[in-house]
Amino acid sequence: MTFAFVNKIAISSCDMLGKKSWTICVPKLCENYVKFQRNISGVEANTRKSVMMNKRTEIPMRHLFDGSDLNVYDQQIANLSAGAPGPDLLGECCGIFRTATEHRMKFELENNSYLFQYGPTVGTTEFRQALADFLSEGYQSKVNKSDLVQTSGATHGLHLILSTLIDMTGVIFVDEVTYMIALEAFRQFDLMKIVPVPLKSDGPDLNVLSTLIEKHKFKSNGNKLFWGVYYTIPTFHNPTGILFSEDTNKKLIKLARSSDILIACDDVYNLLYYSSDSKDVPQLPPKRLFAYDIDDIESNGWKGNVISNGSFSKILSPGIRLGWMECPPRCLEIFRASGVLKSGGAANNYTGGIVTSMIQLGLAQQQLNLYALKYAERLRAACQVLRENLPNQCSFVAPNGGYFIWIRFPDEIDCTDFNQYCIENFSVSAIAGNRFSSGGSHKNYMRLTFAFHDPDFLKKSIEKFCKGIEKYLGKMAN
Repeated sequence: MTFAFVNKIAISSCDMLGKKSWTICVPKLCENYVKFQRNISGVEANTRKSVMMNKRTEIPMRHLFDGSDLNVYDQQIANLSAGAPGPDLLGECCGIFRTATEHRMKFELENNSYLFQYGPTVGTTEFRQALADFLSEGYQSKVNKSDLVQTSGATHGLHLILSTLIDMTGVIFVDEVTYMIALEAFRQFDLMKIVPVPLKSDGPDLNVLSTLIEKHKFKSNGNKLFWGVYYTIPTFHNPTGILFSEDTNKKLIKLARSSDILIACDDVYNLLYYSSDSKDVPQLPPKRLFAYDIDDIESNGWKGNVISNGSFSKILSPGIRLGWMECPPRCLEIFRASGVLKSGGAANNYTGGIVTSMIQLGLAQQQLNLYALKYAERLRAACQVLRENLPNQCSFVAPNGGYFIWIRFPDEIDCTDFNQYCIENFSVSAIAGNRFSSGGSHKNYMRLTFAFHDPDFLKKSIEKFCKGIEKYLGKMAN
């Protein structure tokens, strides 16, 4: 391989299998091209070193949190950031999954069923009926099996929504703070535009959202159903813990219909409702946004503008990778015809069969009730410690469900710096607010997760966290 300069243009030739080929680079690319050729020469001249550099490495990993210095299972540093059920709760899964699996295998042998075959694209009728029964009981509101699509979790559902229903150059409206990994998922759709929406104590600022929709609305030239989508978490919002008000929900539905956008609700916490300051459980769960929309299904001109994207991850097990979307008919039929789902069939068909048995045997309801009871106990423990120990310069609003507590620090505090200080000096960690913002705002906030750790460890950790805040604020004041 050789290269030469002719009038500041790099000309390279190489002889491959006796045939000479030429590459010509314009001047602006010359320097990079020469560096590229030299790099290739270096690799060719030092093959042994190249092989050593490219050698595979493997770190033993048992779960998503392995490989991190802040491994939530390693309690030397109290990590208050993991949005997952804790090991004591997941330990209950072994028994109920064994019982449900034995029940399902017996059914398969006796009925020549099709659990091990490709499943129907949106899930078997049996699974969707069992799921509809489970959700109807949990929501205390009718869920129709014909509205349900089986997924491998809420993340899978979100990806299906973005790739199947939204224009590839469309707009994603998103709360100014939201689930941080959803933001990472949005950025992979790099032709779509992310537009943040201010959030108030009862939901989005609807006046601003309406203005933003008018500003960014365009006529789609593609074949997708919607030009834009508003992604949100109306029930026990992540990270703020707020619950959208009834008035906000009704106005959101009107806005979505008038502007013909989709609202994609991350509804993974809806069944986890409890009181933060007493052992009394609210009589009724919050009404999901989808229910406000579906109420009008019989009215003239109704189309359906909301999808409820749910998951068993928070209420049963994240490892089983099973979820659902509750959709209006026009969206469900598009999913039914999806090439991805037609190729693979129902997402996680086998696990859907096991969970069907689990619901039929009452085991899923039993596990949900256990989780809600334990989460409520942990929330009350966390709030008690915060009320007694959080410095007066900071504040929080106790949620009535979900996983998270959102803490406000003084405006001048950068919680990324504080978090590092707290790790080094008090062995406690949480997540700084800017991680939840597409634009890096809310630096003076932190999110605590109360769901993972048992109450005793949680209380001790939050006491240390509050002590860290006190010391850090004193340090900054000096």
